[in-house]
Amino acid sequence: MSIILAIETSSELASCALLNGETLLARASSGVRTHSQSILPMVQELLAEAGLTLAQCDAIAFGAGPGSFTGVRTACGIAQGLAFGAGLPVVPLVTLEAMALACRLQTGATEILTVLDARMGEVYWAQYRFDGGLTVVAEPALCAPGDVAPVDAGGVLTACGNGFAAYPDAFAGRPWAQGALAAIMPHAGEVARLGSAALAAGHGVAAAQAQPLYLRNKVAYTSAERQVINASKAAA
Repeated sequence: MSIILAIETSSELASCALLNGETLLARASSGVRTHSQSILPMVQELLAEAGLTLAQCDAIAFGAGPGSFTGVRTACGIAQGLAFGAGLPVVPLVTLEAMALACRLQTGATEILTVLDARMGEVYWAQYRFDGGLTVVAEPALCAPGDVAPVDAGGVLTACGNGFAAYPDAFAGRPWAQGALAAIMPHAGEVARLGSAALAAGHGVAAAQAQPLYLRNKVAYTSAERQVINASKAAA
């Protein structure tokens, strides 16, 4: 069984986890502005609690996105730095898949829709099926909340993610949105579990090859552009 250190900072919640066989240790801290300061101390706490050094880990997994532009860059950069220093491979994981795994573990669902608030009036979403493992039904995408269009999988679709809480009006009346588990967010615990399977499947990469997953082509707007966007939303 592999030892996986995982880092996840794609949303307001920063978390890290250490998976050693079946034992999972985790830490979390909320507040986007503190992610870069909080992750390394939490990593040190986990390693000390487990009685391990970083070099004894088999890989470092991280939430590659989609998510906050700064957040996914933070996770990637920290994972790369730690991996370079310890000579470890890196395993980039999709944040929406980590949410799907959390949903599966909490509910036993087999057909899962994940919707994450992307800000700017948009959401990231993807659809998964569990059949001994998670498979992709609909690839991660970025769109307006009202344009989320899950595939008819022929079974009960369980939805999760903070996108439902962020845009309740857009999802009102959608049968699969009723009872959505809005509290499920990307977490390093699920990233670690996915990372263990991905490493065993040979999906680890050298630190220099690790990259964030961006779905939004333009990640920053000028003040004038933001005013136009806000005016358009107000008019709508």
